Amino acid sequence: MAQLIAAGANRGRIVSPWRTPAYRALHQDLASALGAATAKALASLQLYTVGDLLGHLPRRYLSGTETTDLETLRPGDDAAIVARVARVEVIVGRGGASRNGRRSLPRDRLEAILSDGRGSLKATFFGKPQHVRFWSAQLGLGIKGIFVGKVTEFNHSLQMTHPNFVMLDAAGRIVGRADPDRVSMASHVSRAGLVGLYPATSKIPTWQVGECAGIVLDALADLPDPMPEYLRRAHDLPALMAAYTQVHRPDTAEAAEAGVERLKWDEALALQVTMARRRADAVRSRAAALKRVPDGLLTAFDERLPFELTDGQRAIGEEIFAELARERPMQRLLQGEVGSGKTVVALRALLAAVDAGYQGVLLAPTEVLAAQHHASICRLLGDLGAGRVLGAPEQATEVVLLTGSMGVAQRRAVLAKAADGTAGIVVGTHALLGDRVQFAGLGLVVIDEQHRFGVEQRAVLQGRAGPVPHLLVLTATPIPRTIAMSVFGDLEVATLREIPAGRQPVQTTVVDTRIHPAWLDRAWQRVREEVAAGHQVFVVAPRISSGEPDPAAGSDAEPSAAVAELAAQLSAGPLAGLRLGLLHGQLTRVDKEQTMADFAAGQLDVLVATTVIEVGVDVPNATMMIVMDADRFGISQLHQLRGRIGRGSHPGVCLLVTGTEPDSSAARRLAAVARTGNGFELAELDLALRREGDVLGSAQTGGRSTLRLLRVLSDAHLIAAARDVAEELVGADPEQRDDWLADMVTAVQCRADGQWLERT
Repeated sequence: MAQLIAAGANRGRIVSPWRTPAYRALHQDLASALGAATAKALASLQLYTVGDLLGHLPRRYLSGTETTDLETLRPGDDAAIVARVARVEVIVGRGGASRNGRRSLPRDRLEAILSDGRGSLKATFFGKPQHVRFWSAQLGLGIKGIFVGKVTEFNHSLQMTHPNFVMLDAAGRIVGRADPDRVSMASHVSRAGLVGLYPATSKIPTWQVGECAGIVLDALADLPDPMPEYLRRAHDLPALMAAYTQVHRPDTAEAAEAGVERLKWDEALALQVTMARRRADAVRSRAAALKRVPDGLLTAFDERLPFELTDGQRAIGEEIFAELARERPMQRLLQGEVGSGKTVVALRALLAAVDAGYQGVLLAPTEVLAAQHHASICRLLGDLGAGRVLGAPEQATEVVLLTGSMGVAQRRAVLAKAADGTAGIVVGTHALLGDRVQFAGLGLVVIDEQHRFGVEQRAVLQGRAGPVPHLLVLTATPIPRTIAMSVFGDLEVATLREIPAGRQPVQTTVVDTRIHPAWLDRAWQRVREEVAAGHQVFVVAPRISSGEPDPAAGSDAEPSAAVAELAAQLSAGPLAGLRLGLLHGQLTRVDKEQTMADFAAGQLDVLVATTVIEVGVDVPNATMMIVMDADRFGISQLHQLRGRIGRGSHPGVCLLVTGTEPDSSAARRLAAVARTGNGFELAELDLALRREGDVLGSAQTGGRSTLRLLRVLSDAHLIAAARDVAEELVGADPEQRDDWLADMVTAVQCRADGQWLERT
């Protein structure tokens, strides 16, 4: 252990931010601890430091060979057993017809009866004749071996299918070629207690991962726990290295659970301390007081509104205005159902900022959405958004759009208007985060679809001004309280639940082409009926083209629909004669804007698109949506897509087309979406089915989660308790003088950024 700490400390003089021995040791790179070759193999699992490895927990456990009794095995058990081969039989296969009509090659079967003197178990292997001959030669009668696999039941008998195995001689040595994987497996499972099975890759098997974890466990056995003892006692938590030992070398399932509980506590507390620090920093920051101006731009806008604000819009608006008037920066998340009117609330806040003599920014995740926001704001404002031109109202400001695909001259003109204050409201994409973007006086930042941006991205704009701009983030993805506490713990959360008058219901139906293939033909007939009635239709597919990778598909799954091919097929087939448009992310900005403009103007009957239309696209005349291969989409995504229809005076119809197995998890997801339009209910279900994404870093949609062990639904009680503890810790140490607290925040931020500082 001393060598590991010393190595970490030596490296720390150059780049390490760690103050405590524990964090220095846990953040040592694996090359120093295990050698370059092993470290390279572990990197395939995205494990780079000692802490990464120890935090890489077994996905399940099996009983070690020292304690496994064949008579105690049950279907579903993962087990390692020591047994002798009592009988071997080879069944010759004949081949048969495959799904593509070709005759398959023969597949023989080998069945071996294993016995430990008390009970028996069948081991079954399938393969080509030469493979079966090889296995048969190894599984000699009376020879003892170690067999590792999952126990199943077939014809009322227990069996393992294709277990990993090694054969042993009388002295317990491996028979045959003792390759490292076989030696590693035998060594790993030949122990009492439970044996961990780890997520692994082709470059490093689960057995070797376990061996590596054991090596660093032994080296760090005496590592001091950074968590104060009083806190461990208060929550009945084991010491850190004891917890790691319990999860990697458990004697019982209860011991493993106790170890995981401590590691969950560390993760929850680190997250909540980080959030508490951000809240404390926000309180100390200074913002411009954007006090409401009577008879200004906001008042003129409200007088022109062609509709009544809902009670929720008014109430939350007043809360926002009160926060904007303070010298402490507003940090608010506004969530609401699709169509609940969040954009109007945000626009009124932006107008209040302009009235106060400052500028406002609206940041959107895509060019399509940014252009839609710009057009919508300009339409709502009319001449109030035309700028200080002849004939414009006295209160008018200019609204400009900035995107990455703009030409040089156009971009330069927009940048100049933002820099000199001519533009009161700037709408844009990630291009707003560029170094060349400057503002005369930025007072408010609005971020739409918060789940598309990370903390670091939203902080860029806030860091551009003298006083810290106020922040309002929007999301149409309903967020349960528990995830709001974790993901947006540095923000005050407000919710719009009321849907404005005029929104129409959307009837959602699952079209199961596996059971009812004729239903798809009827769906295209319904499209024609909607168009004949003067309405418009969205058709959504998962991919752009057939040449694009289809990561959602399994090895045996049919490839998902692609919009490019689908549009051509529909134009030549069931929708021939209708005016079809194509929209996806690889089109140029001009082409995307033109297509959306044509669809919005009613010059297209059907828009065949990817999920680029998921957010922000507003066409009130669109009354129908068909989602092809709907099983390839998540619950929240389907709910978002469905929100694009029923926005006018006519009810909507959403058809979810799928060929998935009726009893699959995907089928259950689709049934849930069809059953309810309550986004908050669907959000709870969605969250239970998938990871929360990156809660602190720049990538908040998929990929490697910042949360490693915590699940915000099942661990809500733990997160709440950790939040209380974090408030006390940060309140007692506001300057972060405590080494443990400082290291905790640094570790969370390193993980969120994806920057392993020890390797820089």
